[in-house]
Amino acid sequence: MRKSLLAPGAAAALVLALAGCAGTDAAGSADDGGTEWPESITMSLVPSVEGENLAEALDPLTTYLSDGLGIEVEGVVANNYTATVEALGADQSQVIITDAGSLYQATERYGAELILRDVRFGATSYASVAYTNDPDTYCEDEPVLATYEASDIELSYCNGIEEAGAAATGQGPAAAEVFGDLAGANVALQAATSPAGYQYPVVLMREAGLDTDADITQVPVEGNNNAVLAVANGDAEVGFAYWDARTTVVEEVPDIADKAVAFAYTEMIPNGGVAVTDTLPDDLVAELTQLMDDYADSSPEAADVMFELVGLSDWTAETADDEIARYGEVLEQFAG
Repeated sequence: MRKSLLAPGAAAALVLALAGCAGTDAAGSADDGGTEWPESITMSLVPSVEGENLAEALDPLTTYLSDGLGIEVEGVVANNYTATVEALGADQSQVIITDAGSLYQATERYGAELILRDVRFGATSYASVAYTNDPDTYCEDEPVLATYEASDIELSYCNGIEEAGAAATGQGPAAAEVFGDLAGANVALQAATSPAGYQYPVVLMREAGLDTDADITQVPVEGNNNAVLAVANGDAEVGFAYWDARTTVVEEVPDIADKAVAFAYTEMIPNGGVAVTDTLPDDLVAELTQLMDDYADSSPEAADVMFELVGLSDWTAETADDEIARYGEVLEQFAG
C-alpha cells in the first residue's frame, strides 16, 4: 500500500513498509519469547525513478520483503535525503535508505543503527579525483595509462596513484601531499554540498595550509562532468570530481585521457546505506538486514529493480562505520 507522508521540516518522504519473518505468527510476535514485532514497519527512501514508474519499481522489492518478513509493507515518496532522517526521527519510518550524510545525522541525532552500506560496481566508497591539464606542474612523473574496468576505458594517471597497464583501483588517499601545490591555481569546484566536487578536496587543501577563498581562484561548475570539461577545455587547470568522472565525457572529448590527467585522490568518501530506528526488535532487524543483503542476488529481476530504483548493484552488511563518522566530521566543517 502507498500513501503520503510528510516529514517535519522536510518534503514528502517515500516509505516502504517492510515486514515480518518466517518464524513470526500472524500477529507479528516473535518466537522464543522475543520482543513483539510491530504489525508493520515503514522504510523511507529517495528513488531514482519518478512519477508513474514508482509503483512498478517498488512492487518487487516490497513483495520480496513482505514475503520474507510476514508483516505489512507500505510506501511513500521522499523528495530529498533530509526528509528520510526527519521521518525516522518522527517515527513515521523505521527504516531509511539514504545518503552518507543523512546516515550520520540519523545515527547522531536519533540513535539509529547503520545496518547496510550501498554497493555500486563492487565498491562501498569512492575517492574524489584531482584532474589537471598541466601535468608538468602537478605530476612528478610521466602520466601512465590504466584501465577503468567499469567502462573498459584506458585513462591517464600520474604520481603513482595507479599502475601502468593495470586495472585502476581508485583507492585514496594517494599523492595527497600535492594539494599544497595548488596555490595560485584556477580550480573547478562544484556546489558546496558536493562531497567529491567540493567538500573533500577543500578539506585537503585546507589541511595542506591553503586558504581556499584567497589562495586559489574558484571556478564554479555544476556537475561532475562539467568539472572534467572545465579542465579539458582549459577553463581551469585543476578540477575535482568522483572517480572516474572522465568516463562521462568520453563521447564528447574522445582524447580526455590526454586533456585531463588524474594526479591525486582524496580519502575515500562513503556511499550511503540503510539505517533503522533503535525501537525495532533485534531479531526483526537481523531478519531485515539479511533479506536486504540477499536481495540483489535473489533473482535477475531483483538486480534490475535495485539498480533502477536506487542506482545500486547491492547492499552489504560490512558497514565501515568509521567512514560514515569521518564524513560527519567533514560535514561539520561546512555546517551553516
